[in-house]
Amino acid sequence: MMNVRLRLLGAFLALFGGTVAAQDVQDVLQAVSANMGAANLNCVTYTATGYVGLVGQTFDIRSDWPRVAVSNYTRSVNYTARSMHEERVLTQGDYPARGGGRQPIQGERRQVWRVFDDYAWNMQGDNPQPAPNVASRRQLDIWLTPHGFLKAAMAGDPTLITRYESGALGGLSSTVQRRQRIISLTLLNTYRVNATVNSDNLIERIQTWIPNPVRGDLNYEAEYSDWQTYDGVKFPTHFHHHTDWDDETQPPNYNGGHNSLDLRISDVQPNECGPALSVPDSVRQASVPPVRVESEQLGEGLYYLTGGSHHSVAVEFNDFIAVVEAPQNQARALAVIEEVYQLFPNKPIRYVVNTHHHFDHLGGIRTFFHEGATIVAHSTNRNFYKQEVLSYAPWTLEPDLLSLHPPTEFAEGYQLETVDIKSAITDGTRLLEVYYVQSNPHSEGMLMAYLPAERMLIEADLFTPSAPNAAPPAQPSAAQMALYENVMAYGLNPSTVVPLHGRTVPWSEFLEFIGQAE
Repeated sequence: MMNVRLRLLGAFLALFGGTVAAQDVQDVLQAVSANMGAANLNCVTYTATGYVGLVGQTFDIRSDWPRVAVSNYTRSVNYTARSMHEERVLTQGDYPARGGGRQPIQGERRQVWRVFDDYAWNMQGDNPQPAPNVASRRQLDIWLTPHGFLKAAMAGDPTLITRYESGALGGLSSTVQRRQRIISLTLLNTYRVNATVNSDNLIERIQTWIPNPVRGDLNYEAEYSDWQTYDGVKFPTHFHHHTDWDDETQPPNYNGGHNSLDLRISDVQPNECGPALSVPDSVRQASVPPVRVESEQLGEGLYYLTGGSHHSVAVEFNDFIAVVEAPQNQARALAVIEEVYQLFPNKPIRYVVNTHHHFDHLGGIRTFFHEGATIVAHSTNRNFYKQEVLSYAPWTLEPDLLSLHPPTEFAEGYQLETVDIKSAITDGTRLLEVYYVQSNPHSEGMLMAYLPAERMLIEADLFTPSAPNAAPPAQPSAAQMALYENVMAYGLNPSTVVPLHGRTVPWSEFLEFIGQAE
């Protein structure tokens, strides 16, 4: 029996590694810090080029995040001030415009992001735009840099783990197993962060998890390589970031790759702190705005649920309600559900139609599922939704209702119905048709909804109306033409377009916009 216990203990240690004494942790930190010149680095500015992966915007569920080029990138990190200034110039580059994320990019798209202590904001010209919802994430990014992590670890209570593995999961992986040293630390009282130290006493990988309304605890990791020395400070010249797992041994099995940022760094300036940041009053006074849902009646028993950037449509039937789209997150979904019950007391939400799998249109689907609604989605998304999106796995960072209170069985009032080409929701009186939008560049498995009696077309992302009286584009986008061609192919006869972004417009305005008016 003793030998069995020893073998089990040996297997456990081989699998999970051993925890090393606290003094050893400090020894490793001191050695790595001395090697990297961390003590001499109070701030840093570097420039780069590369690509950005548009997280949650894949064309199909097995693709990597779609990419756009970063033609110019500058980042200034001030470890002493706990601040960061980041500028990106995005272009489409040579990457195909497939998937979401406001593609294709016409010309250049400039982004300026800042964080100072607990405050985050974006710059539009000279105007600061408060961004309190991302303040924690941006602050976290300061400490996920190699030198930032070292500073945080030396001031915190880290643990050192050792284990054998083949290396980082992405580009640094190898077929040869090495004994790895992993320093583990809780940052910002929330995030468990793990940094891998290689045999050269350099940090080659930093990994943690962040909350996500679709994926729950979402893997978030950076790899650092191609180190150079600048004024006594060692700094990586290749930075590669993954959001979600980057191999198919970890979930999700239906979304491979997950390359979210890749930078080739061309210039590093140690102790160049960049712009002197101070928190604008408007940013200091801002808070995460409450969710707002406004209802606009489109017809009898038919409501447009707006009040934010993403909309839903509620359709009344004799004994139930169908909702088209559950976007963004649980907070938005709960607000939409509450508004629906105010409009239609004592009628359950029996169906929710999901137009496509992009995270901003999928983020509230678990909440409707918890409510007991049947999810209607395209058949290509079935396995991804059923096995992963609607999973009952615990969420530790920001638990939602489904993770806290999972149903007893998937089949007990909790259903997923799929559409191949066409489906319908009806009670014998009202008809809501659902169609597969074929051959569009935005999303494989895209659905649109149509109310034939009311002649209303409900669509997402293929057409977002411009401001009234705005000039039409020189030529319509591929997504807009795909919407038109599908409506024609299915023989639909809409009089009104109800977009899930923007405003309702007459079908005639859409035709004029794309140059198809008679």
